[in-house]
Amino acid sequence: MKVAWTRTLVRLLIVPVVAALAVLMAGAPGAQAATDISVVAEKLRESPVYVDPEARDILAQSDAEALADKIEDAGKPIFIAVLPSDYPTQNLFGNLRTETGVTGLYGVRLGDEFDARADSSVLSRQGVRNLVTSVQGAGDAKAQLNDFVDSALRNTGGGAPGSWTDGSGEVPVGGLITVGAVLAAGGAGVYAVTRRNRCRHEEEQRAALEKLRVVVDEDITAFGEELDRLDFHPGEPGADDAMRADYAHALDAYEQSKSYMAAARKPEDVRAVTQAVEDGRYALARLDARRDGRPLPERRPPCFFDPRHGPSVADATWTPPGGAERQVPVCAADRARLADGADPAVREVDTEYGRRPYWAAGPAYGPWAGGYFGGGLLPGLLVGTMLGGMMAGPGYAADYGAGYGDFGGGDVSGADFDGGDFGGDFGGGGFGGGDFGGGGDFGGGF
Repeated sequence: MKVAWTRTLVRLLIVPVVAALAVLMAGAPGAQAATDISVVAEKLRESPVYVDPEARDILAQSDAEALADKIEDAGKPIFIAVLPSDYPTQNLFGNLRTETGVTGLYGVRLGDEFDARADSSVLSRQGVRNLVTSVQGAGDAKAQLNDFVDSALRNTGGGAPGSWTDGSGEVPVGGLITVGAVLAAGGAGVYAVTRRNRCRHEEEQRAALEKLRVVVDEDITAFGEELDRLDFHPGEPGADDAMRADYAHALDAYEQSKSYMAAARKPEDVRAVTQAVEDGRYALARLDARRDGRPLPERRPPCFFDPRHGPSVADATWTPPGGAERQVPVCAADRARLADGADPAVREVDTEYGRRPYWAAGPAYGPWAGGYFGGGLLPGLLVGTMLGGMMAGPGYAADYGAGYGDFGGGDVSGADFDGGDFGGDFGGGGFGGGDFGGGGDFGGGF
């Protein structure tokens, strides 16, 4: 692989020189002074991972190189700096972003603490909070940073700066010779990288679809059981054409949902499945009302807490743990639970951390929820949740499909070198004092 080969040889040439310089500097006056932020920024323009000389006990060089390779191969503007615990934190992120001048997601491991910031065009503020929260307490720096990067690669928009691979940084003569030799060899390396990334993306899509398949099959089965429990016969006494039409509509929706799921090849295909299930459940609700002589129900979205509860009957006030209050559609049973101060009956799904509510289980559940809560309703319901924060990132649409109201951002290609003009969404205020490590406006739950 052209890029990886070049990068490895260049590092082999540079490491002995850097080591020698470090030995010389160790005995020089002021050697313990913090590395200037401009130096950190310069190194990040050359490689996505920088480990300060005073922080090499936090992350080994080999681990840093492996992390850098992962980011470069993915082509995402993700920057990681590993700094000693006593590094000055006053306006650290703002100054780093200004000096680097590249739109992106910036993560900093400061001693045992970790925090991150991002430009809003790359990842929303809530998305950054969710990422930071998900890796807090993840263990040593190697585990934490790899977890952070793995999650960020799935949700971050934009592209990597060309300076990581185009030789615009300071490259020794041996490195330039190597670059020329690789370029002369042709585009085989580029093709291999592209093909590997495409295969990895397709594998991630298949894995996400399989997770969804379990949940969707549960929905389809529950819908079929509702059809059986209704026990309607088109020729039964009192049945009229309107009842038969509702019943036929529900049966068609049931068959469509099974057909759509069988044909699904990527996560976004699941949206059509849950749309069909939602439509069929409303037809059943109409049929049930006609048989009982009740007024036909209003067309409303399904219960937010579990769409299997059927169409909602009202909106109720609900506040997720650590989140903001909002109005959500609820079934009669959950409305009563909330009114009594009890917890609603929440739909939980399997995750690597055990059973979690679907809105805290990962980005793959966006298409599933989008089929139930389309038409611009979904953003308001999910704002401040893990799923909502992930869907707000521009990288989400490429992996899981767009079309969910305000979620799903546009396509962002190539790195944006915009100097220090990055606006207020990146910094989020000062960075001094106790704001580091998930405090202030960053970190925390959803």
